[in-house]
Amino acid sequence: MFDRSIKIAPSILSADFANFGQEIRAVEAQGADWIHVDVMDGHFVPNLTLGPPLCAAIRPHISTVMDVHLMISPVDAYIDAFAEAGSDIITAHLEAGPHTHRTLQAIRGAGCKAGLALNPGTGIEDIAYMLDMIDLICVMSVNPGFGGQKFIHSQVEKVRNLRAMIGDRPIHIEIDGGMTPETAPLMAAAGADVLVAGSAVFRGGSVSDPAPYGENIRAIRAAAEAARSGS
Repeated sequence: MFDRSIKIAPSILSADFANFGQEIRAVEAQGADWIHVDVMDGHFVPNLTLGPPLCAAIRPHISTVMDVHLMISPVDAYIDAFAEAGSDIITAHLEAGPHTHRTLQAIRGAGCKAGLALNPGTGIEDIAYMLDMIDLICVMSVNPGFGGQKFIHSQVEKVRNLRAMIGDRPIHIEIDGGMTPETAPLMAAAGADVLVAGSAVFRGGSVSDPAPYGENIRAIRAAAEAARSGS
């Protein structure tokens, strides 16, 4: 069921790569709502990360939502593989190819929720005629490619405008990049409901000492919910 409650989606890009399964179980036990999987190809973005086999391997460890963010180009040829690997949501970039409408069709046709990501320099005008095909819009508040980057404040106004454009459509607004207890309230107040956080969640903890994961998740959530309620 769709809802706009604040959801924290830890990015496993910041987890211990040798212990993905245990890390995922740990952050879920500590309050994570979704698990965010960053896929990078070394072409669309200047980094290489994970592919469908890894997604399939971690799927049994995820009891919440597997939120797969494809920072790759071309993207259409890989949609089925990521769907078969167990993705619940597949997000492609508007900038990744010339036929975004076809990409969204392919994602939904593969049985997944369709997400569309926007780089910091991309406006929202080009998505107006695709809103009824979109389940999630991911606003990049850093330039995609690496974790731990500094939050780009101009994206707050983008989210505010995007929220007005969406209206009452059941579309999540996700923020990816630089989310902390200091920046999350800005995006929550502007209309975002899914907050991706990597280093801000995994900082200070480990599989053997996961309590800091919970503390970090609760701090981000509390700050975002307070901003939304106006307190």
